[in-house]
Amino acid sequence: MGIYILRRMVSATAVMAMVGIFVFLLLRLAPGDPAAIIAGDAATPEMIAGIREQMGLDEPLSVQFVHWALGILVGDFGTSIFTGRAVLELIAQRLEPTISLSFLTMIVSVTTGVSFGTLAAWRARGLVDRVLAVFAAIGFSLPVFVVGYSLVYFFAIRTHWLPVQGYVPLSNGLVPWFVHLILPTVTLSISYIAFIARITRASMLEVLSEDYMRTAAAKGASSYSMLFHHALKNAGVPILTVVGISLAYLISGVVITETVFNVPGIGRLVVDAINSRDYPIIQAVLILVSGLYVLINLAVDLSYTLVDPRIRY
Repeated sequence: MGIYILRRMVSATAVMAMVGIFVFLLLRLAPGDPAAIIAGDAATPEMIAGIREQMGLDEPLSVQFVHWALGILVGDFGTSIFTGRAVLELIAQRLEPTISLSFLTMIVSVTTGVSFGTLAAWRARGLVDRVLAVFAAIGFSLPVFVVGYSLVYFFAIRTHWLPVQGYVPLSNGLVPWFVHLILPTVTLSISYIAFIARITRASMLEVLSEDYMRTAAAKGASSYSMLFHHALKNAGVPILTVVGISLAYLISGVVITETVFNVPGIGRLVVDAINSRDYPIIQAVLILVSGLYVLINLAVDLSYTLVDPRIRY
């Protein structure tokens, strides 16, 4: 196990290096000049050149990349071009809303998706199974922003039951914190519930058709025991895989959801940084997200041994 983890970390380091190079070059070669944005519309070429020199943007790309990479190695992701504050400080200030939204979304998605998928497999080709098929098709088809604006219209504008936007820190109370996250959580959860439920159903159907499940039924095992003690555990590897994939893709969904509901999280920070060409913030977030992807994939691979003792690394 230790050797396997070491190999994965070495390969992850190579992947992160390639991601760093790609992100750096992509931002530098994209249209738009942060110096020109800072200088304003009435700026002269001399003013823009002075700002570029002050920010180090006039140096060769190789020199800029070396300075940035060396800073990352010592935990320095640079400072924001527009605010002059440390990038990690800005990211830390936006972590709570994003973590709160992601945590609630995964709790709702996993519990609801696995439950629906298990029930649909148990009652295959029945009413529940058909309803799940329709829900999954709709959940996969609708973009996140369409779901978000629809929920805002019905539950915030028409009925005034829930707040339409914003975020209340957990320190201000559990109820206000939860109420402000209901709509964003539901918006972000729908597609993941559909995804997890369909994979759970397919995996459970395969397990339920095995001989040992028929033997358990013939011996008088209860439905609860067959579903949760036997079938669900043996179907755990595909379910864990899809949960890990959902958690990784959740990050991209958070960006859209936070924009729709004006949640001041990492997603909004990235959108604002893209609009203002704030290179250090964009680079730092993309590198941290890439590292999180790698850790999630490693954690999912290692978790296989918990549900299937036959798997060894």
